[in-house]
Amino acid sequence: MNAWVVRAVLLGALVVALRTVLGFAMVQWPTQGSWMRMLCLLALLIVIVGWGVLDGRRDRRAHPDPERGSDLTILWLKAAVAGGLGSGAVSWALDFLPRFDLGDNDLLFELTAGASFIVLLIFIPGLIGVGIGRMLAGRRGGNGRPSLTKNPAPAGA
Repeated sequence: MNAWVVRAVLLGALVVALRTVLGFAMVQWPTQGSWMRMLCLLALLIVIVGWGVLDGRRDRRAHPDPERGSDLTILWLKAAVAGGLGSGAVSWALDFLPRFDLGDNDLLFELTAGASFIVLLIFIPGLIGVGIGRMLAGRRGGNGRPSLTKNPAPAGA
């Protein structure tokens, strides 16, 4: 299975799960909605940035030269688009079930405005995580610059 498909399915499912939990919580505690929304957003961002960091570290270890790394931008873009559209469609379908309150949005909204928000919510933090992961994996010497060789010669040799 392609790497972007795995990311799209799992992150889209996480978005749907968080929207469902938030919908149930909003019915039970309607006055606590603002902090519950922020908590769900924070949980989603932590997962996305963490996955991006893992991707960046793995890529930098596989390609120590910064000019020769994999193109993770397109991978994360495809995952974000598929995850956004998929989570919007699934959320729209789940909203028809009794006791599921996911906002009563129509399909056009879920596949345009809702999906575009989720696309940006997956894509931008994912790439930020990739950059952080590459930077962390590239720091071997402690001078902040990535080391291009696996076993650098000691100074003065």
